[in-house]
Amino acid sequence: MLSDIEKRIVERCDALMDDTLALTRDLVRGYSVLGEEHGALETMERWFERLELPATRVPLDAPGFAEHPHRAPTEWSCDGRYNLVSRLNAGARGPHLVFNGHLDVVPAEPLDMWTRPPWEPWEKDGWLYGRGAGDMKAGIAAMVMAVQAVREAGVSIDFPLTLQTVIEEECTGNGALACLHQGYSGDFVLIPEPFGSQIYAGQVGVLWFRMRIDGVPAHVLDTRAGSNAIETLIEYLPAFKALEIEINALPRQAPYDSLESPFNLSIGKIEGGNWASSVPAHAVLEGRVGFPPGMTPDEAMNRVRRCIESRHTELGDGSPVPRVEFHGFRSEGFLVDLETPGIELLSRCHQDLLGEPPKAYLATCTTDLRAFHVSGEINGTCYGPVAQRIHGVDECVEIDSIRHVLTTYALFIHRWAQLTYTGGNES
Repeated sequence: MLSDIEKRIVERCDALMDDTLALTRDLVRGYSVLGEEHGALETMERWFERLELPATRVPLDAPGFAEHPHRAPTEWSCDGRYNLVSRLNAGARGPHLVFNGHLDVVPAEPLDMWTRPPWEPWEKDGWLYGRGAGDMKAGIAAMVMAVQAVREAGVSIDFPLTLQTVIEEECTGNGALACLHQGYSGDFVLIPEPFGSQIYAGQVGVLWFRMRIDGVPAHVLDTRAGSNAIETLIEYLPAFKALEIEINALPRQAPYDSLESPFNLSIGKIEGGNWASSVPAHAVLEGRVGFPPGMTPDEAMNRVRRCIESRHTELGDGSPVPRVEFHGFRSEGFLVDLETPGIELLSRCHQDLLGEPPKAYLATCTTDLRAFHVSGEINGTCYGPVAQRIHGVDECVEIDSIRHVLTTYALFIHRWAQLTYTGGNES
């Protein structure tokens, strides 16, 4: 049952839906792929100012961060790159609640496959479209407006609460990690990833890798005088499929033992050659491999190396051993502790609004929750809107689900305050 105050909070959430959608649309217009996040960050800063929320830029080039043991190495400079954080009541007593959302998006190419340009948000049949609409700019709008709804309902927020809007979730996780490195921590974190109104129960480890094949260039008048790097690269694809099968065949802990093939290997990018009438002298493959909780990134790297070395031996074609690099994600998997007070509180909020307990969701991907669990030893979960075709063409988010997340988060904030007042402690 909702109290009178809680009913007033729900009413304010409904009243703020137009602003929530406006913020979502503004963020979508900032096509925030890697290296071009400044537009979305500036939009977020303007909205924090509009809502009278403090805003702090948290840099990714902070002293000592380059040596952080969980930081993923990058091939680009971190100079001038930053997250945007709003921290309320930093010195207050009680458990510290953190909301975290990522502003960066994956590239939308090929653009001509989209119904409309991906940075121009549009609505149809109850869905809001655009790159990042679901993953995860609508969720960010919901978490920010949840704070506003509570305040507009006349309920004071006098416990420590932090809103983190970060970058590099889609490639390294260094954004959220930079926040933790600089003291923007807490006792419990909620992330509105677009997996729906479910309790996120765990995620797999993820590793990015790159393999380069060197061939011998030659004129096509005699292709036998060269060595075609692209054709050689193709010979390695069955080995990567075999590696995926191998990892999934390993003994695994519950609840991942209930899934048929949770640890996916994807070849996401291939490029090579430089001229149609030349035998290609190089070919590069980039991929992503999932691995189970309990396996370290180093062990996953060794499995990729052995896979490539073994295939090279099998081919026996006299070509050089491929060069292997690891860039971006090297993230551990983990399971969420579903028995903590924060998750129990979230479940009660869900049930009081929808009339039934939430389901649990076991992910076969990774999120920024890893930084909090693995590096910060902070429990939390993901709970967000319903989205379709994330990372795909015509990505969209269900508008009614944004409303539900906004309302659930606002109710959670109010009840978290009560938990604080009665001496509850998440840690």
